[in-house]
Amino acid sequence: MIACITGSTSGIGKATSIAFAEQGYHLILTGRRKERLLALSLDLEKEYQIQTNILCFDVRDYAACQTALDGLSDEWKQVDVLVNNAGLASGFDPIHEGDLEDWNRMIDTNIKGILHTTRIISPWMVAKRSGHIINVCSTAGHEVYPNGNVYCASKHAVDALTKGMRIDLHKHNIKVSQVSPAHVEETEFAEVRFHGDKERAKIYEDFNPLTSKDVAEIIYFMASRPFNVNIQDVLVLGTQQASSLIIDRSGRK
Repeated sequence: MIACITGSTSGIGKATSIAFAEQGYHLILTGRRKERLLALSLDLEKEYQIQTNILCFDVRDYAACQTALDGLSDEWKQVDVLVNNAGLASGFDPIHEGDLEDWNRMIDTNIKGILHTTRIISPWMVAKRSGHIINVCSTAGHEVYPNGNVYCASKHAVDALTKGMRIDLHKHNIKVSQVSPAHVEETEFAEVRFHGDKERAKIYEDFNPLTSKDVAEIIYFMASRPFNVNIQDVLVLGTQQASSLIIDRSGRK
């Protein structure tokens, strides 16, 4: 079995890579940071006796995606699971003060990134009439919150895109699912959103959010269901979080 995981160098992507490696999957690991890809590849191959193939590219760049993925051997193109994990939030401004560079970064990564990898890999699944595509969405794809404007819009697009992909690929026996987590620690999400401001990124100190491993375990569970079962969406929040705005910040339990 082969899984391709985008954004596998940190956070949910890295945890998902480990979760699939533990179950014996061979992995196509993609990301922008080659050193991290190499380190993860070596660790997983040594720990779990699997094979890995690392591809260093930015999902925003379709030509780079195509060159890297099309360069795989026919054996490696037999992808069973595609996890479209690469995504980010950039900036936290009200709409009238938003930065166009932040907006474009989120739209190009969160929406176009999924389109790019899916457009290349889904025909391989169609050809063999099997496969499972799992998109990493967010609770922000189901509700909005102050200053989340474009990020929330991009994740709402992921939700709609997932539904559209499912309808188009259904007749080819391909499952399409998504997981929609709320706050998740052990990721670089907050630091990236706040442009590297580590102090401002300390948003999890007074409650227990989800961990990247929690989400990874859900992704693997979705992928491991029998053929007659497709878990279409998992909306998952930490126990101390009821919504994007309602969080028990009385301390870590």
